[in-house]
Amino acid sequence: MSKLIAANKRAGFDYFIEEKLTAGIVLVGTEVKSLRLGKVTLTEAFVTINNGEAWVHQLLIGHYSHGNRNNHEENRKRKLLLHKDQIESFDHVARTKGLAIIPLRIFFEKSYVKLEIGLAKVKKIHDKRETLKAKDAQRKMDTRDY
Repeated sequence: MSKLIAANKRAGFDYFIEEKLTAGIVLVGTEVKSLRLGKVTLTEAFVTINNGEAWVHQLLIGHYSHGNRNNHEENRKRKLLLHKDQIESFDHVARTKGLAIIPLRIFFEKSYVKLEIGLAKVKKIHDKRETLKAKDAQRKMDTRDY
């Protein structure tokens, strides 16, 4: 049972998603309260792997409106909770194939905040055009009366 907080809608348009993985994320209390209000932006976020640890950068979680001086920093890097073998396999594939690791969606699973990340290959302009043509053709077929 999961509740979607936000999704990276640009990811499907800008990237080919090759593999997906769900990770936990280390947060402070005011960040969780802001997420419950939906104050998050995933579009500019990306994941890096340093010293066997996965970190998400530029994941913008807005300030909690009722927070005090101990409110969180909006744009700090946050640690992802993954098994060592998952981190190593994602890092190996990303380095060998030249792929990016991007967040796809953030959601609540039970009372935990989870982040779905994916190995992504950047789409070229002609790939984007083909995707748009296919969506347009499908839309025309769906609305056509027989």
